[in-house]
This record gives sequence, C-alpha cells and structure tokens, in this order.
Amino acid sequence: MCYDIKASLEAQLSRARRRGDLMAIAEIEEKLVPYTDLPLHHASGFSHPELLIYTDSSPEFPEVATWGLVPHWVRDEEQLKKLWNNTLNARGETIFKKPSFRDAAKHQRCIIYIDGFYEHHHFNNKTYPFYIHKKDNEPIALAGLWSKWINPETGGHIKTFTIVTTEGNMMMSKIHNNPKIKGPRMPLILHKNLEDKWLDSIENQSDIKTLQGLIRAYPEDELQAHTVRKLRGKDYMGNVAEIAEPFNYNDLEF
Repeated sequence: MCYDIKASLEAQLSRARRRGDLMAIAEIEEKLVPYTDLPLHHASGFSHPELLIYTDSSPEFPEVATWGLVPHWVRDEEQLKKLWNNTLNARGETIFKKPSFRDAAKHQRCIIYIDGFYEHHHFNNKTYPFYIHKKDNEPIALAGLWSKWINPETGGHIKTFTIVTTEGNMMMSKIHNNPKIKGPRMPLILHKNLEDKWLDSIENQSDIKTLQGLIRAYPEDELQAHTVRKLRGKDYMGNVAEIAEPFNYNDLEF
C-alpha cells in the first residue's frame, strides 16, 4: 500500500528540470506551486493533499491534482466523499478491470515524484512506521492514474490521482506485515528509463500487455529504510522535517 509520502518541491520538479528550461520552472513555481501543499515532509492520502503530477497529456509540464481518484462517472459530492478514501491506491494487477480505474488505466496515466514513502510494521500488537527511500536519495517516480471530475451541480472541476501499487519486494515483505492484508504491497516505482513507457498511449491489446509488464516490485537493493517517529496519534509531530529522520524503538525487534 502507499498512504503516506514525503514530497519536496525539488522532487516534484525533477522531471521538469531535466529539460533545463528555467523559464518553465519559474512559471511552474509562480503559477502552480502556490496551489499545492508542498513541502510535504509527511502527508497522509486520507487528508487528500494537492500535489504536482505529470500526465500522459502533459508529460513535461505538471498539473495540480488532489490525491484520491474521482472517476468521471461519480454523480455528486456525496458519492465523491463515500468513494474518495477508497481510491488513494489502485492495485496494479486489476487496474484494467476495476470500474473506478479501468478508463484511467487506458487513457489517463501519470507520474508523481516523491522523496520517499512511509509504511507501518506490526510487532507485538503495536505499529512502527518506517521511511523508505532510494539509497542515492534521488526522487522516486511513482506510477499513477488521474481523472478530471466535473461537478454536475456547479460545473466546477477537480483533477485527482491515485497511486498504483504492486507486490512488495523482500524488504517490504519484512516491513509491510499487516495481518489484515494478503501479502506485502508497495507503490509501483518506475526506473527512469521506463517512465515514458508508462505515459505512452495505448492503441491495442499488445500495448496493454506492455504496460502490465511494468507492474512489478522495485529492486530492494536500490532502496533503504529506517524507523521514524509516530505518524498517528498524540505523539505525531505533524508536517515537519524531523518526521523523516531516523528514530529507534527499544521495544522493536527487527
């Protein structure tokens, strides 16, 4: 699963910076960043933060979107609120089948750049949060789906996204051991040379199979993890930089 992330402005702008277009970067910082919740040292998807996403229709210039995909067929805000918390993640194995995701999987894919993500480990009836990031501290490119929902009552619209997940690697099998979930999960992380393939248009069944081939666990030898302070409850520090720093628990055997 992937419900908690860290996303700095630098990570979110990493794809745009590859072009070296300083004017475009300045435009993004002036026109888009003020409408996001950046920086996010820790953000829960259940708070539905605003981030930058790079879509198949705008692969180099990002758009502001809300975490929690709202399909175009949602009737009203009441149905939206009932659905929203259930579409923070999309299981990669079923994105072409589930009604909430299949249209977006075929026609509206995106990439979300983050610094790292958090996951909870269960031990002795307690939970301990871990922060997972790349060993080289480079931004992580997450595969996502996006949608544009138009409110039929007001005519207003919002863009939303979900993070695609896949089977967890060996590291995640040790960390993500929630007894309520069948098997370890992790967000679908794309290697840099595969990012554009995720955004490529789908023309036929062969293209779908190519896309499905990208849905696999990221190599554990390129990631590292450490425990951090609590992300829930009375001891939660909030959206502060210290939240991602290493913190040891004396009662945790790991």
